[in-house]
Amino acid sequence: MLRSAESPEDGLDLGMGAYCIGRTVIKQDDELDKLEEDIRKLKSRYDQFFSGIQKFPPMHERRLLEVYIHELGKQKMRDNGRRFRYSQLLTRYNQLRELWGRRMREREEGPLDFRRRSAALNEPMEPIAPPPPPRVTSAKLDPYVKVAPGTNGEEIKRLYGDIEKEHLKLGKLPNITIEQLKSMIQKQSDVVRQKYHVDVVAFRVDVVDGKVKLKAKPIQE
Repeated sequence: MLRSAESPEDGLDLGMGAYCIGRTVIKQDDELDKLEEDIRKLKSRYDQFFSGIQKFPPMHERRLLEVYIHELGKQKMRDNGRRFRYSQLLTRYNQLRELWGRRMREREEGPLDFRRRSAALNEPMEPIAPPPPPRVTSAKLDPYVKVAPGTNGEEIKRLYGDIEKEHLKLGKLPNITIEQLKSMIQKQSDVVRQKYHVDVVAFRVDVVDGKVKLKAKPIQE
């Protein structure tokens, strides 16, 4: 729960609106009303960015909202109706995050690549041949992602996607940005390479005791 400000005359402002004023803590229903309204406001900010009204995406407001969602998620919601509404709002926000991510990638690829991809999706589908029977000896997908010096960042994106997926399974949002993950992997890779005298380090995402963790191992090539 959020705490009230120390002084009865001072308000606690967390951005995108005050969540508590003086020593009066907002009611639980007001918390979800506030969450719903902040999601609506953030969606409006992104709409303005994608339409060219704003020059930069509202990353600061998004971070504040995700911190607030994280704080709400730590509460023990015993009321079924309130827990169901929170789950609905979280699902809605995750859908918007995926939408914003796709639109950001389209902006980075440029309009030409976007048109080519759209044309390919709209082409009539050819009959698909039945797949060959699966081989019993086929190897399973290696959960480890190899990271070598000078990689182009695709490995980092894959690891971040795995982290995001595991957090969503737990009903949470990732508590790390892709830039922070890149820095952490770089530091840990340097330590492992120096200790084991290897060039390649592999990472995998695991969930241990309800916490998402990143594990590393040296690769001899």
